Amino acid sequence: MGALRLLVADDEEAVRNAIVRMSESLGHRVVAEASDGRQAVAMVAQAEPDLVLLDIRMPELNGLDAARSILDTRPVPIVIVTGHTDQSLIDDAAELGVFSYLVKPLTRERLAAAIATALARFKDVESLRGEVGGLKESLDARKLVERAKGIIMRDMNVGEQEAYRWLQRTSSRSNQKLAEVARRIVALEARATR
Repeated sequence: MGALRLLVADDEEAVRNAIVRMSESLGHRVVAEASDGRQAVAMVAQAEPDLVLLDIRMPELNGLDAARSILDTRPVPIVIVTGHTDQSLIDDAAELGVFSYLVKPLTRERLAAAIATALARFKDVESLRGEVGGLKESLDARKLVERAKGIIMRDMNVGEQEAYRWLQRTSSRSNQKLAEVARRIVALEARATR
């Protein structure tokens, strides 16, 4: 793990300063500091940190609500730093998508572990998002091909295999993906039926 750009938000200045010092001693760079949740949300958009450390109880907007706002606008790993060990808060943070939960008092080692854990979990989630996006794209392409096959079968009075082979040949000859050929056929059909 290389140096990260961090945003640190805690309403207690002494705690915030301690988190900043520990983070910098770990080789990270603190690019923004906030004393309340609203500031943290606004600063994420400006500073574009690689990771956000949020206290859970802050004025204006608590850490969980700030995390929700941040995650709605920009996916970024978030570590909740708190003195509260209520199971309901831990559950709320996990359900929200917070990547690590660090209980005060902090140590340099525990902070390093929380940052590493949050980063690893974030990468896993991003990888899954990419896979889901790829699967959705494949499914959409498959649906287009099926619709195009149906149109070809009807218009050319051929069976399913022959319609599919026609799509493949057309794709190869035009040097286009099968889904793109299918998209054009479906679009032409839609225009013809208007």
